[in-house]
Amino acid sequence: MKAIVCKEFSTVDDLSWEEVPDPVAGENEVVIDIKAAGLNYPDNLIVQGLYQFKPDLPFSPGHEGAGIISSVGKNVSSFSVGDRVSFFKGFGAFAEKIVVPEALAFPLPKNLPLDVAGGMFMVYSTSLLALKQRAKIKEGDEVLVLGAAGGVGLAAVDLAKAYGARVVAAVSTEEKAALCREYGADDVVVYGTKRLDKDEQISFGKELKSKSRRGGYSVIYDPVGDCYAVPALRAIGWKGTYLVVGFAAGEIPVFPANLMLLKGCQVSGVFIGRFQAEEPKVNAENLIEIGQLLAAGKIKPFISKAVPMEDAVSSIKAIAERKVLGKVVFVNG
Repeated sequence: MKAIVCKEFSTVDDLSWEEVPDPVAGENEVVIDIKAAGLNYPDNLIVQGLYQFKPDLPFSPGHEGAGIISSVGKNVSSFSVGDRVSFFKGFGAFAEKIVVPEALAFPLPKNLPLDVAGGMFMVYSTSLLALKQRAKIKEGDEVLVLGAAGGVGLAAVDLAKAYGARVVAAVSTEEKAALCREYGADDVVVYGTKRLDKDEQISFGKELKSKSRRGGYSVIYDPVGDCYAVPALRAIGWKGTYLVVGFAAGEIPVFPANLMLLKGCQVSGVFIGRFQAEEPKVNAENLIEIGQLLAAGKIKPFISKAVPMEDAVSSIKAIAERKVLGKVVFVNG
C-alpha cells in the first residue's frame, strides 16, 4: 500500500507519498481500506513534533477516516469484512489502509457517504464534548465561537444551533463570515488576519460584548487562542464557560485570574483524545447522538474540498496557515 510518511519531525514539506508494508490485524484489531480521511489542525502539529504526543518514527499523520473493513482479527466480534466504518486513531489515517483496535472503529449508517463520514466525526465529537459535557449547553444560551469557519468552529456553530442557542461567529475574513451566516450564525465579528496589538484587543473585546444580547456569553468556544483569547474572556457572562479547544493562532494564552473571579466563570479544557481514552462509554454515546442529529437533519457537515491522498501536503500547509474553510478530506480511489 501507499501512505503519506513522516520520517523525522520537520516541516510539512518533508512528507512523502511512498510504498509501505500492508498492515496486519492483531487478535483484537481490524484492517480498514481507507476511502476518506479528514484533515485536522493537529495533523500539521504532529509532523513537526509539536503535538501533545509524538508517535514513533516513521509514521503517517491523520487522526480520522472512513472506509471498508478488509480483514479482522480472530477475537473481533463487532465487525465483519465488508462493513463500512469510521475510525479514530492519533495517527495513521493518511494512507490506503490502517489497522485499528476494534474499539476505535464505529459502524456507519448506510446513507452516510464515506467522504462525509471520513471528515466529520473528530470535529463534531470535539465540539459536542465541549458544548454538552463541559459547558452543559441548553436552549436559549448565547454562544460565541472563535475561528468559526474552520472544521471544529463550524461544527460548534452547527451543534449550538441544533441545541437552540443563539450563536455569534468570530472569523478573520468576510469570506468566512459569509459561510458562517449561511450555516446559521445569528451575528458575526470579523477580526482580521493580523495580530492584534493592545488597543486592538480592547476594541475586539468590546465589539464581541456588544454582539451579546445579555451583555455577556453563556459559552465561549475557542480553538484559536493567542491574542484573541483574553479579549474574548472579557466578553463572557456571569457563570459562563470558556472552552479552551486549541491554539491555531500560535501562542498559548495566559488568562488573568481576576477575570474568572469577577465573572464567576469557569475555563474548561477540551481534548478529545484524552476524553476518548478516559471515558469511552460517554464518547460512544456522543457518537450515537451525532448520528441521530445527522439522521434528523439537525446538523449538516460541510466538506469544502476532496483532495487525492497523494496530494495531501499542500492542504496540510493550508490548514497550518488557517486558510481552510470547513473540512477538507483526502480520498483514495
